[in-house]
Amino acid sequence: MEAFTKLTAIAAPIDEINVDTNQLSPSRFSKTPRGPAYANILLHDARFNADGSEKDYVLNRGPFRKAAILVTGRNFGCGSSREGAVYGLHEFGVRCVIAPSFGEIFLNNCYKNGLLPVTLPEDAAADIRRQLRERPGAQVTVDLPQQTVTDPGGKLHRFEIKPVRKRCLVEGLDDISRTLQYQEAITACEARDRASRPWLWFNRA
Repeated sequence: MEAFTKLTAIAAPIDEINVDTNQLSPSRFSKTPRGPAYANILLHDARFNADGSEKDYVLNRGPFRKAAILVTGRNFGCGSSREGAVYGLHEFGVRCVIAPSFGEIFLNNCYKNGLLPVTLPEDAAADIRRQLRERPGAQVTVDLPQQTVTDPGGKLHRFEIKPVRKRCLVEGLDDISRTLQYQEAITACEARDRASRPWLWFNRA
């Protein structure tokens, strides 16, 4: 998993509330293998017409096409548990989503895929979106070690994150690599168990 430390990038405002996982990744694309195709699956019905032509949507406009940060309304990522919602963000190039609140399962899927969800008060998120609308292409800085967001006007906003989540993102640890950090302890435990209960290990490598 790609580590996340500090990111300064173009940010895009998404003013809608309750953007759910079916909007982020429509169910008809659920069998699509993970990969570059998810960049166009992201918010597909908001961004494209039935014939594939683009709608006038924020992520289809000028500098926002290169946004690596989204600043959104509350309850972003609510709905079903589909991980494709995060795949789409990742393939589009988004590494951080800032919102007043998130769907809980979506939040966990973000952490598992190296995408940082930042929770800020509703008035702060709304003010950052206002700045981004007024200055398309403006950049936001997200500093995970310091737990701060610097908006286009230079104002600093602090955010909270659980220490274990922070460490995994900073070190680029997914669930598997985090578990493998304890490989020596796991191997030693297996050896002790093999010695004390050999019948359980019969015919096992």
